[in-house]
Amino acid sequence: MLTGRTSISLRLTIWFSGIFLLGWVLFGAAMWFNLKHTLTSERRLTLSRRIDRLQDLLQKTQSEDPSDRAEDFKDFAHATGGGLSEVFRADGSRAFPSPSTAAKTFPWPVTRNVAGESFVQVRTPDQSYRVLARPFSLQGEAVYLFVAAPEAGNILVLERFWEGLLASAPVLLLISSAGGYWLSRRALKPVDKITATARFISIRNLSERIPVIRTGDELQRLAETCNAMLDRLESSVNRINQFTADASHELRGPLSFVRTVAEVALRNPSADAASRQACKDIVEEAAKATVLLEDMLTLARADADRGGTDLKPLNLADVVKEACMLARPLAEERSLSLSASLGDERLVDVLGDFSTLRRLMWILLDNALKYTQAPGQIEVMLTTDKRNATVLVRDSGAGISEVDLPHIFDRFFRADPSRSQTEGSGLGLAIAKWIAEMHHADLSVASQLLKGTAVKLVFPLVQ
Repeated sequence: MLTGRTSISLRLTIWFSGIFLLGWVLFGAAMWFNLKHTLTSERRLTLSRRIDRLQDLLQKTQSEDPSDRAEDFKDFAHATGGGLSEVFRADGSRAFPSPSTAAKTFPWPVTRNVAGESFVQVRTPDQSYRVLARPFSLQGEAVYLFVAAPEAGNILVLERFWEGLLASAPVLLLISSAGGYWLSRRALKPVDKITATARFISIRNLSERIPVIRTGDELQRLAETCNAMLDRLESSVNRINQFTADASHELRGPLSFVRTVAEVALRNPSADAASRQACKDIVEEAAKATVLLEDMLTLARADADRGGTDLKPLNLADVVKEACMLARPLAEERSLSLSASLGDERLVDVLGDFSTLRRLMWILLDNALKYTQAPGQIEVMLTTDKRNATVLVRDSGAGISEVDLPHIFDRFFRADPSRSQTEGSGLGLAIAKWIAEMHHADLSVASQLLKGTAVKLVFPLVQ
């Protein structure tokens, strides 16, 4: 049974082999019947010529003595058909003595059933025979001439033909299957190229296009259609990115103005308590909105690939150490334990940008601080092997459910309501993912609800 998981090449091969097998069966059956008809016709022609010669013999010997005629008939029967010839009268008696024991015991058809020349099959316990009977007038008396021949040779030819047909079936089926698979793979090879290219294209490289092979067939039209779709997607994404960047840039000015006015108002000693609290709220919300706009602008630059970051060899241990130093006061303020194990700090050289990697580490530590309740623990470990450097940030916080885990790198995604009580825009891990990809690092997260989260960063070392 062919399912949706079966490849097109395999399905085409199976269909091709099935059609070939059906055609082979029909062709073999047609050839078998044609061969049988040909052999039967040849047998009839042979018997017809033999009975013609018998008829000529009887006509030529009508004036001879009956005993001589009987002897001539016996010689003829032995010379032409192994003795299987007879001449019967209308009442079924023999006009001449049987020329052989085989003729005498042979089950000849009865004469009353012979109406004109007839060609019939007679079966004996040993084998099957073909018998030709013809009415004849011998000296004015109605007689019937009979000649017979065994079908063993014809049956043997038909059996050999059928055995050869069956024996060739596996070989021909194997050849047809291999040929069908080769042809299908060759025909679908452009589809593999289209699939590989389409799988490689993402929002970061929408300018890539599927190669178009000028064959004039459906595959060319498919590639051209996909490229046209990518053109539209690239145009739409560029407009969205441009809008995000422009909006983020234009909104920074008004937000800065609102924040400045609120801060100035807070310096007014004559302001009442309610006004001062309102100004404090404005300052806090303006600061949050500024951070959100900066994050959106960062992601817009990432989508447009306009960061222009120059990666240089640096010591990853220095980045981790500085990020931990910045996070430690916040951890102490929240009664959290923050420990760092950096291993051999001299052998951790990677290609990167110091400030960008520090931002990546800060995002991971900031998430651990936000989602870990006191008295919780946060561990940072840096380890190396011959090819990679691995940074592990592990906390004993709220954890992430299995449902939410696949979506944590999506923009503006926030986990379940119990976690959403913590402030944040939902852009931090999306920015962290982009920074990791920019540094050719692998970022992965493992977590269990109410048991904590472990974030792992794997960097290739500078060889």
